[in-house]
Amino acid sequence: MSNILEHPILGTDTNEKYVSITVDGKPLSVKKDSMIAAALLAQGIRINRYTGKNHEPRGVFCGIGQCTDCVMVVNGLPNVRTCITPVEEGMVIETQNKDKEGKS
Repeated sequence: MSNILEHPILGTDTNEKYVSITVDGKPLSVKKDSMIAAALLAQGIRINRYTGKNHEPRGVFCGIGQCTDCVMVVNGLPNVRTCITPVEEGMVIETQNKDKEGKS
């Protein structure tokens, strides 16, 4: 999966800057100024959290910060809405509720 470089309304993406982040212990290089969810989708990461009760995977749903399906633990802070939070250099991101007991 890759970033969209040409868009009929937004035009051509000329951003060539990248930042380093860590997702579930894995170092990644992602486009600077991307929202976390978009950067992860571009890397093929589709699961942001698991539900507490049934441990079902969730990812981006609304993409505008209204639902909570895309929340993740960011720099130790749980419940960060990744679809509206931009990536920053050195950010540490973890899948939320990744174990079956519902703990991060």
